[in-house]
Amino acid sequence: MSEARTGMGPGPGTGTGTGPGTGPGTAEGAAQGAAPGAGPGGMPGTAPGVVRRGSVDPVKVLLHRHRELCERAVDPLEIAAGLEAHGVTDRTAARFRHRDVFSLAEELYARVPRGGDDDGTASPADAPLGQGQGRGHAEAGPVRERRERYWVLSALLPGAVCGLAVAGHALTSGPLRLAVTVAGAAAVAAALVHCLRHGPLRAPGRALHGARAWTVLLLAYAAYGDGLLAELISGGPERPWPPVTAPLVGLALAVLPAAACARLFAVRARHRLAGSRGLTDFTARARPLLLAVVALHLAALTGLLALVRLVPGTVPGALAPAAALGTLLFLARLLTVHGYAESASAGLAAACAAEAVACASLLAGRLPGCDALSAPVRAAVETWGAASVPTLACGAAALALLAHATRALARASAHAPAHA
Repeated sequence: MSEARTGMGPGPGTGTGTGPGTGPGTAEGAAQGAAPGAGPGGMPGTAPGVVRRGSVDPVKVLLHRHRELCERAVDPLEIAAGLEAHGVTDRTAARFRHRDVFSLAEELYARVPRGGDDDGTASPADAPLGQGQGRGHAEAGPVRERRERYWVLSALLPGAVCGLAVAGHALTSGPLRLAVTVAGAAAVAAALVHCLRHGPLRAPGRALHGARAWTVLLLAYAAYGDGLLAELISGGPERPWPPVTAPLVGLALAVLPAAACARLFAVRARHRLAGSRGLTDFTARARPLLLAVVALHLAALTGLLALVRLVPGTVPGALAPAAALGTLLFLARLLTVHGYAESASAGLAAACAAEAVACASLLAGRLPGCDALSAPVRAAVETWGAASVPTLACGAAALALLAHATRALARASAHAPAHA
């Protein structure tokens, strides 16, 4: 590795000044505080932003700070993602005489000894991305194929169970219908939990309990919310109303395309990360990929929702609120998988709160002198129908999560193997 690339050449600087505004313990601080002459406090005449090494090697200092990351990394891309998560930018890498974070990560990866280095043989981790070597990688092919088939079957399970539950609900009546409905809801929940623990939608240790509660409430509103709003507008509720079942079946069937789209995004983003030569370059390539994947999922979801309306025994509902809810749930899960569970939970909570406020405002408007509280919701329902409330609530939350995802998921740190 050449001196220009690795920054190993000798430098005449001898100062030890630190740059302003850099906190201790950061990679930026390692670049400025450990590199002789790197900051304004170094010797006069040192060009700003260029590392001139003397007795201290700043790359070695950076390696010491992030040794655990560098030792467990399977390739330089994982180190680059970890460095970005710690605040290292391409400008920071320039202080180490590297053109970008990826080049700096390659040097850090090369400096850490690994198994097989002493005898001259390459370890599996040293193989380039997607080019496994040795017997272990040859045996990984069948295992990978079995895992692929398993997560596909797991993603089909919620739709199949939901379809059976809706059929049982349509074919029964009285107390038996209630028992079948409760048992069917529990079975669908179990199938969904099983699916989310395997395959591309898996997010071990990152999902929040609040997100699960918001999801249940949003699905319950999708089934009963429009009927509740209609009853509240007319002065009720005075009698039970049937649930809207077609959107639930469509959303359950959409778990498979959601898992496929999540896998497509993870794989293609990883490939773009491998082919990028800078954080800005990767961001510019990752954002169009995210938008394309979201559009693909929305197209598949809309098609499934339109088809299930034609199935006998289902109670059809409006298409727009179900599509908005499905997109919201997909974006929330995608963010959770890539390490942004708090943002996902906040988006789900906002949509749930908007629907709850809409129903509460209609009840509050019945109080003397409080007619103005229910006027906006009443006007929306009378103009566009009861489906306008969940469409606006879930649609606005989905747009907010999409805007956040275009920033968060375009970062290299979101695609480290720990988030994959």
